[in-house]
Amino acid sequence: MPRPTNAELLGRIAALEAENASLRDELGDAATVPVRDAAPVAPSTHTRSWAWTLLATALIVIGALLAPVSVVASWAKAQLTDTQSFVDTYAPLAKDPSVQAYVTDEAVKVIQQNVDIPQVTSQVVDGITELGTGPVATKALEALKGPLAQGIVSLIHTTVGNFVSSDAFAQVWQEALRATHTQLVATMQNDPKAAIAVGADGSIGIQLAPIIERVKQLLVDQGLSFASQIPTIDQTITIAQNSSIPTIQLFYGVAVAAGARLTWIALAFLVLGVVVARRRALALVWASVALALAMVVVVAGIGIGRLVFVGSVSPSLLPAGVANTVYQTVTTRMQDTGIAVLVLAIVVAVVGWYSGPFTVPRKLRGFFGSGVTWVREAAERHGISTGRTGEWIYAQRVLLRVLVALIAAAIVLFVRPLSPALIIWTLVLSALVVAVLELVQRPVITVPENAGDDTPVMTVS
Repeated sequence: MPRPTNAELLGRIAALEAENASLRDELGDAATVPVRDAAPVAPSTHTRSWAWTLLATALIVIGALLAPVSVVASWAKAQLTDTQSFVDTYAPLAKDPSVQAYVTDEAVKVIQQNVDIPQVTSQVVDGITELGTGPVATKALEALKGPLAQGIVSLIHTTVGNFVSSDAFAQVWQEALRATHTQLVATMQNDPKAAIAVGADGSIGIQLAPIIERVKQLLVDQGLSFASQIPTIDQTITIAQNSSIPTIQLFYGVAVAAGARLTWIALAFLVLGVVVARRRALALVWASVALALAMVVVVAGIGIGRLVFVGSVSPSLLPAGVANTVYQTVTTRMQDTGIAVLVLAIVVAVVGWYSGPFTVPRKLRGFFGSGVTWVREAAERHGISTGRTGEWIYAQRVLLRVLVALIAAAIVLFVRPLSPALIIWTLVLSALVVAVLELVQRPVITVPENAGDDTPVMTVS
């Protein structure tokens, strides 16, 4: 007797599954009829009490509350301990026009405070007139004292501006950031030797000495010998003032101590909450939702903090545009991390819901599985099969799905800069890969030696 082909076996299996579904429906209807003589069913000894539900809820809530703190702590630790991360964060400020204009104005102001340019100009003109100029020439030179002083100030401003907007200044800025990364740590510890000083009233200042020294040399190189009279200036300009800065210093100390450990602690609470739950699928969904809400709080808090920070800075100390740029530069990476974790939490919630024992996901999985089975059967009927490769994919399907999920999570968590397009394409490509794996996988179908034509058996290898 000829053996049935794979396509015929698949058709018979589909017919048997349809018959089984019909029988289950009939049994479901019969189950609605009360059975009077049935013996009472003893409660299962393996059923967990509601205490486990309360414990799972408490663990998930604690993990969700720790999640925002862990994001900020990880960001702070990276900024305070990773020199390259620190340089990458603050280096773009050297290219920002508002920051360049502010540094230029402050540098020129400090030079004018330490060098009396009108007096220097007057001395030069008086020296010329003492050489014996006539009354008309002397009067003309006297009239030029004011415009000459203004011209020198304008030249200084132009020289400083050209330097601050040049690539040389950007390079000096990066080198200074790299060299003074330890100074930032000292600032958070309120070390009096720090280049960035934090006062008791929350004022934040930056040393102008390196900038003044470079501008001084440039002016001398241009023939303005009076620039050599500019003394070594040990002055700090205030760029922000916020009474909460000392509190932030304390928080930074705690953040460095906690560091990355807090992230793992928060994750451990969430995982334990899912493990001890009576209904783990439902707990996974709620844990993911709680984590997503926590990240919403982080992102919203950064937005609110921007308004508070910019509003608390006096315009006379720091222009609003510069304050906004500085805040955005400092918080960009933390905001990206919050968005990344938010997207990841939403994905886990959706996947957990789709994979769980819920009515709607079951119907969706059945609809998708039927479509995949139909395509596979059609291919088998036309002699198209993935063979042993498909059998291996079917045997390793759980591992392959986990790998796809881990790769997608790694892309969202670690690729920077994070953009909506990157997130969308990562999710779309991951879904396509999973769909392709479902399509090409091939369950192994065998027929026992003593079986007839009407008894196909599916064996999963």
